[in-house]
Amino acid sequence: MSDVENMAVPPRTSERGAATRSSLLAAAREVFVSKGFAEAGVTDVVARAEASVGSLYHHFSGKADLYLTLFEEFQANQTQRTKQAARAARAAGETDPMRVFISAARAYLDGCLEDRELAELFLRGDGPPGFDVVMRDRLRKWAQLNAALFEDESALVVVVTGALAAAVSEVVRTGDRALAEEVLAIIGQIRPATSATAPTSG
Repeated sequence: MSDVENMAVPPRTSERGAATRSSLLAAAREVFVSKGFAEAGVTDVVARAEASVGSLYHHFSGKADLYLTLFEEFQANQTQRTKQAARAARAAGETDPMRVFISAARAYLDGCLEDRELAELFLRGDGPPGFDVVMRDRLRKWAQLNAALFEDESALVVVVTGALAAAVSEVVRTGDRALAEEVLAIIGQIRPATSATAPTSG
């Protein structure tokens, strides 16, 4: 076999490996959505993917790793969506932090509705042990990003982040896009309570 032929083998192997990995993730998604994480088994996933148990353990450490990989990929897509929406709002001349936040929040909710089955899976409470800690950590990081947007208005960040987290849960549960828009309209009216601490005249 020539050197050129030798060099051609790894890419084909890599492509095959990537295809197997994608197939296992797609199968895991279907199985988790239909059965729930607790009831799903590795054998269910490999049967759906028409793969071997050995190939699954070559790419993932187990069932929990499949679930967490699906979550991380979903969140990466959502992060990309929200960043693009925020950039687009600023590029259009928007300077109000709340309006920029609402643009990003709308993109996040749209992503949840477009991939509702997966979003609902992560909100069910039926994840691997410790997944609730992962979710809390993600919410904390999200709040930190919002703090930068709102120039460290900590009370405002708590309110809008909490309100949107609750909205995500309800919108994903119902699939109601109109509700999403109503919630965003209300959140968009929230402002720092400066009037509560400002001195009154007269």
